[in-house]
Amino acid sequence: MTNHTNHMNSSHHFSTDHIWSKVPPFWPLRNLIAVNPLLGFDALPFDTALQQGHHYFQKKNIPEKMGIVNQVTIKWLQLFLDQGQATIKMPLRDHGFLKAICQLLPFDKKVIPTTQNSFFSTLPTAPEEIIEKSLAFLKISSEAHEEFLTLMLTTLPGWASYINYLNYWKNDQHVPREIDIPKDEYLAFRLLLTCLLWPEAKELFLWGQHESCSKEAEQTLQRVKTNEKNYRDNLVKKLSMQKEQEKLSPEAQLVFCIDVRSEPFRRALELQGNYETFGFAGFFGIPLSIENSLNGEHYSSCPVLLKAKHRITEFPTSQHQAWKEGYQKLSLFKKLYQSVKYSFTSPFALVETLGSLTGFWMFLKTFFPDVAHYLKKHSTGLFEVSSPIATIIDSISFEDKCNYAAGALRMIGLTQHFAPLVIFCGHGSETQNNTYASALECGACGGRPGAPNARALAAILNEPSVRKELLSQNITIPETTYFLGAQHNTTTDEVVIYEHHLPEIFSHHLPTLKRDLQLARAKNAQWRCEQLGRKYSLEKAPIHAILRSRDWAQVRPEWGLARNAAMVIGPRWLTKNLNLEGRTFLHSYNYKEDEKGALLTGILTAPLIVGYWINMQYFFSTLDNVAYGAGSKVTKNITGKMGVMQGNSSDLMNGLPLQSVYKNDKEPYHELLRLLAVVHAPQEIIDRIVQQTPILKKLFGNEWIKLVCMNPSNNKPYLLKKDFSWEAL
Repeated sequence: MTNHTNHMNSSHHFSTDHIWSKVPPFWPLRNLIAVNPLLGFDALPFDTALQQGHHYFQKKNIPEKMGIVNQVTIKWLQLFLDQGQATIKMPLRDHGFLKAICQLLPFDKKVIPTTQNSFFSTLPTAPEEIIEKSLAFLKISSEAHEEFLTLMLTTLPGWASYINYLNYWKNDQHVPREIDIPKDEYLAFRLLLTCLLWPEAKELFLWGQHESCSKEAEQTLQRVKTNEKNYRDNLVKKLSMQKEQEKLSPEAQLVFCIDVRSEPFRRALELQGNYETFGFAGFFGIPLSIENSLNGEHYSSCPVLLKAKHRITEFPTSQHQAWKEGYQKLSLFKKLYQSVKYSFTSPFALVETLGSLTGFWMFLKTFFPDVAHYLKKHSTGLFEVSSPIATIIDSISFEDKCNYAAGALRMIGLTQHFAPLVIFCGHGSETQNNTYASALECGACGGRPGAPNARALAAILNEPSVRKELLSQNITIPETTYFLGAQHNTTTDEVVIYEHHLPEIFSHHLPTLKRDLQLARAKNAQWRCEQLGRKYSLEKAPIHAILRSRDWAQVRPEWGLARNAAMVIGPRWLTKNLNLEGRTFLHSYNYKEDEKGALLTGILTAPLIVGYWINMQYFFSTLDNVAYGAGSKVTKNITGKMGVMQGNSSDLMNGLPLQSVYKNDKEPYHELLRLLAVVHAPQEIIDRIVQQTPILKKLFGNEWIKLVCMNPSNNKPYLLKKDFSWEAL
């Protein structure tokens, strides 16, 4: 390669940011985030974006030569982006992506035939110059540069989406620096391979223009509108019939995540006794980075739209040194086993030595998963010491603590009439051998459970100095109230309360609450089993849920957020007497506590946006599970520990698997409709917020989200139209 120092001619040089904006970011498996696959087209009306999506992502019969270019691209990307799955690392990775590729490509004679040696031997080093030279070699006119480069991305959109994530969204998610791929280097690489393998790639335009406007997209839109009208009319009719009821002094108050899986559990718990429940974003308003005191690792525990502001530490409350030594022994054993398993020669000896034992273990996991779970738990216990977790929040300033405490309580409308126990209940999941486990944990926070945030907020609200400051803000928390953190396991319906700091005078409240949580668990598990096609008694339903979570062959441990349809932002009395069938995000809100609309603005620009991303992920994974989803779990392969392919070489599948959205191969479980936001607040407040907030104006105006106002003056519904006028329903 020759070193050309001249820069691209200014007439040809242009930013590729607009091109890259057409592919969404795709998070790796360890911290999956729900994303709208057409995020790059959300500035367009929804119906136009559907057409664009079909044009770029749903086209079939890719040209054979382009398929070859894609196969070679995938081969090199798998090698470079591997995060520990490969036995041998790709050489020269520390040189950077493009430089390493250009040094290794000459050894692949199928990629660089003799006829193209001259093109490769005179290749410049700067990616911008490679892009310019390649476009000239392919005879792409300057007017067609943007469209051709877009096709370079959208003919392999899954891998491009992962590169997009690495460039714009990675933050502190522990992706090794040596596997970064700058966006211009990726485009240069794609064009370089195209020049070497398909010099006539200009023909791609003919394929790209074929059937650009699809009747299929128009039919989809009509089906969506019908689904939405039926669902909306039914929901708002029920909501408009609800009346505010006199509040009784509750035995306990529980604050759950807005996740749709919390709605049926809240309803089941409220039926057991005098409990008041609230809905709040599952990170409980505190953007945390959680550090594990045992291994020093940390992760962000907040939605990706936010940046972690505080790093807090969690550690065992007792026998810390014994716990740490046990953790180190267990880690050493796992590392030793992996090194022996993946070396060149030792696997043969390993099979001879442990083959019978491994076979017996597989037999147990397949036919007796509960026994296997019990044995694993107790064998792990030989290394690890069981101890409650303590959350240290000293890194959060007093001012921030007060702001988080007041903001959380005001946002959900809990500023008076406190119960003896107030419990912040995060959520997580428990599954075995599940590639998409992080998607079941939380589709907003990168698969992170909400328990640490729940413990942190509870600890803040128990501090006397914070309560004293809240008193000056007209929030009086009595001495007879104590806050606790908890976690709801959405797969087994178990609720674990972190009670080790609970003062003795409050302990008598717990036995009844725990009993009622168990009853709610049984009731909710019974309902969830029915949704999964199984009918069990109240006694057997929780057992089946547990076995399902421990079965390593189970492709559908739970439905996750499938069939999500709406977000209701308002007081609990609006929905308490309704069976919303686990389809609704419930965010507590009292407009009387929010004269200026600041709290509602926060809900509409954060939790609602997250709900919209989740809704679109399920929508498009159902619409076309090959183009936008992940295909069947049965035929998937994990590549590089960061994503899934179908077979041994395919695009990176960047959506949900078939089993998450379909009952079977042909019958969808998730229903195609856009998220419906129902807000209990005066129209003039909503109008002002929408008009002053560009992202809301864009999403409502382009009809990505439908908005209904439940007017508090008469509790009647009004639909916001795309011209921002209101239509009475």
